[in-house]
Amino acid sequence: MNPWLLFILVVIFVHFLVDTIISLLNLKALSPELPEEFSDTFDQHKYRRSQTYTKVRTKFSIVENSVTTMITLSFLLAGGFNSVDTVVRSFAADSITAGLCYAIALMVLSFLVGLPFDIYSTFVIESRFDFNRTTAKTYILDIVKGAALSLVVGVPMLTLILWFFEHAGAFGWLFCWIGVVVIGFVVQFLSPILIMPLFNKFTPLEDGLLKDKILSYARRENFTMSGIFTMDGSKRSTKLNAFFTGFGRFRKIVFFDTLLEKVEDDEVVAVLAHEMGHFKKKHIWKMMAAHILQTGLMFYLLSLFLNNPGLFEAFRMERISIYASLFFFAFLYSPINTLVSISFNLLSRSHEYEADRYAAETTGKPEALIRSLKKLSLANLANLTPHPAMVVYSYSHPPILARIKALRSLQAK
Repeated sequence: MNPWLLFILVVIFVHFLVDTIISLLNLKALSPELPEEFSDTFDQHKYRRSQTYTKVRTKFSIVENSVTTMITLSFLLAGGFNSVDTVVRSFAADSITAGLCYAIALMVLSFLVGLPFDIYSTFVIESRFDFNRTTAKTYILDIVKGAALSLVVGVPMLTLILWFFEHAGAFGWLFCWIGVVVIGFVVQFLSPILIMPLFNKFTPLEDGLLKDKILSYARRENFTMSGIFTMDGSKRSTKLNAFFTGFGRFRKIVFFDTLLEKVEDDEVVAVLAHEMGHFKKKHIWKMMAAHILQTGLMFYLLSLFLNNPGLFEAFRMERISIYASLFFFAFLYSPINTLVSISFNLLSRSHEYEADRYAAETTGKPEALIRSLKKLSLANLANLTPHPAMVVYSYSHPPILARIKALRSLQAK
């Protein structure tokens, strides 16, 4: 057997096995006993409902992962990548056009495979637990807008990558890295101005006590921003959230309308303080720097595997091309990507603890943040007792109980 094919098959199988084992461990970690900390927020009925939600979502993810893994293996072993390449080459005039068409074709196929699962997740599972408010019209419009956005951003970026790898020689990976980073910054800057309003409506927060409290806190912390907004999150879901977006004086505070419906003013300020803590502690820039370094490593490693005959033989390709190399490299990079993801999640969880500490210290009301965390966990039916392996493997935020415990220790001090 081709050694590259053997390696790829092992990677796919091990990844599937690890995902499944950790998911099963997470189910086993569900405790029938409500943690004492949440006795003032959950009753037994709501707690059982949150556990049922975790079970349903976990079992669904195992089924989805099993089906998509089997389809991927079948497509690979049956020469599906070569079939798509043959069709693309029959009408593409040059290699860059062929590469763009090849990428679009594979993305459309991937989308079609995942579409039934996404529809079931949105309109069956989320509806069963009273989360879903997405209409068929909104769902279809989101797909159309997302596809258009992918073309507007993705086509120029992929064109740039293909051109540099074809014409820039040994330093093509470096130019690709710089180009992708620049485009990424532009997209980050334009996102709150042009991209996010395509999907949601942002309304300035009405004058009142809550706005006064937020502005007072922001002035006290010397934090400048362009405005405070509510977002129509209820258009798609009843889940709660809040976030900052933008850079410098273009920063905006955004609260889901669902959050303001269920959380008291002091608790909203505590949530705001947590998000502000990410800016004050420079977490955004640290994560961006880490992602930039990871992107550079990825492009360098990719350059080592471009046009590898053995790799193309593993995918049953008749012709070698740079554009196909990009997709085949993704299979080889998967183990590294998993390790990078685990490392990023570890860093992210430490940032969450720091932001919680910042919020508790600057507001002087750690209990308000604790109450908000409890209400968010209740409204979102969060899993209160995740398995440690699941936390390490996929959690970007610490478990709610761990965050509350850290805040309690601050209170004690």
